[in-house]
Amino acid sequence: MKKILIANRGEIASRIMRTASKMGIRTVAVFSGADRKMPFVREADEAVCIGPAPSNQSYLDIDKIIKVAKSKKVDAIHPGYGFLSENASFSAAVQEAGFTFIGPGPEAIEMMGDKLAAREVAEKAGVPLVPGTKSAVTDPEEAMKFAIEIGFPVIIKAAAGGGGKGMRIVKEKGEFASQMKRATSEALNAFGNGAVFVEKYIENPKHIEIQILADKNGKAISLLERECSVQRRHQKVIEEAPSPIVDTELRRRMGDDAVRLAEICGYESAGTVEFIMDEEKKYYFLEMNTRLQVEHPVTELITGIDLVAWQIRIARGEMLDMKQHEIKPFGHSIELRVYAEDPTNDFLPSTGTLSLYQPPKGENIRVDDGYEQGLEVPVYYDPMLSKLIVWGKNRDEAIAQMLKAISEYMVEGVATTLPFGKFAIDHPAFRDGTFTTKFVEQYFRQEKLIEANKSRAFAAALIGLHHYTKTVNTYRPIKRTN
Repeated sequence: MKKILIANRGEIASRIMRTASKMGIRTVAVFSGADRKMPFVREADEAVCIGPAPSNQSYLDIDKIIKVAKSKKVDAIHPGYGFLSENASFSAAVQEAGFTFIGPGPEAIEMMGDKLAAREVAEKAGVPLVPGTKSAVTDPEEAMKFAIEIGFPVIIKAAAGGGGKGMRIVKEKGEFASQMKRATSEALNAFGNGAVFVEKYIENPKHIEIQILADKNGKAISLLERECSVQRRHQKVIEEAPSPIVDTELRRRMGDDAVRLAEICGYESAGTVEFIMDEEKKYYFLEMNTRLQVEHPVTELITGIDLVAWQIRIARGEMLDMKQHEIKPFGHSIELRVYAEDPTNDFLPSTGTLSLYQPPKGENIRVDDGYEQGLEVPVYYDPMLSKLIVWGKNRDEAIAQMLKAISEYMVEGVATTLPFGKFAIDHPAFRDGTFTTKFVEQYFRQEKLIEANKSRAFAAALIGLHHYTKTVNTYRPIKRTN
């Protein structure tokens, strides 16, 4: 494998290029018209514009990507995450065109991408499941009957897709019909598939996921767990590894379940098995992500394993050379997703030009970013600017390191989630590990950040005034002599 095409953009494209370069592999970037000045375009050995800004005319256009791959004579294609990374048709098209797909085969993607099919695989593997329908439900009366049987609250989920789309929590019987109608409509619009299923809703859960690697010879291993419970709109904002509540025995059981699931579905490459966990530490299968995760760096920092390198090695037929008992957590890592969003305005996207952009630097600080000062944050794509990742010898040290890194991260021109990150990581519920996926709902108030911003602005004004006054008072005109 001498040359790969990266069918993605931004920080993940740059991150894949770094590993490829270390492995002596040349890279080809594809980019949209909106991304022409982005760092990943310069960092690639070769780069080709494949269309205008809208992703359906560029990053989601399979035919264009394959055409570039052929013209550049690449050996393989890496999909990154998002866009086409979990598209079974793309995986198949890459293989049919004669290229290696750096990821799982289309069968595994299709199987695990359908939530109902994934539940069937999980049940076959003996992985704990939340009580729920075993097939797609379209009849509201049938769905209502099932919801009454398992008891409210329940959650209605789109059978295809994720990211919180086509998802509705129903706490009372009277709300069920209207919420199901909304869920099916949203699922149809987002994924072209209106099928839904109904599950028992676990209140105040933890979101724990297991990173796995599997080779082409049927061997799979667990690379420990990640804690991903701090979320907004069902999407993660802060992740850490290991989880502060998972002990050695629980880690072993969850890892064994994840590995067994991967083996049964014939999985290969990197993947993640996600679980929700109740207050009694009972865990249940949620879904499997058949790609590299945004939060993979925290796993890399506590294991010393380059996941992208292993994706490439597995794709070219290498066998895993590590044993499960050798995988143990070393230290603690935390990641904050730095989004161009305004946490004082319901986390709405914030677009504009980065008039100031200076990420923190230092030992045990890693910043995976795709932007630089002077660039514009466009409206067309996910608003994540970067991932700020830190490592410490223990969790307390990692928390202190993250708070320091946040304070040194300078961004102007757009609002970011940095202030929210400081609020969350410094919160008692985060520090003691008791936080759940309800963290934002339970503890965060926009007003707190607004007041904090006012206080910082006032303090900055006082410092500026003091400096100005001192300068004026010490100024003495130079006397001219003839």
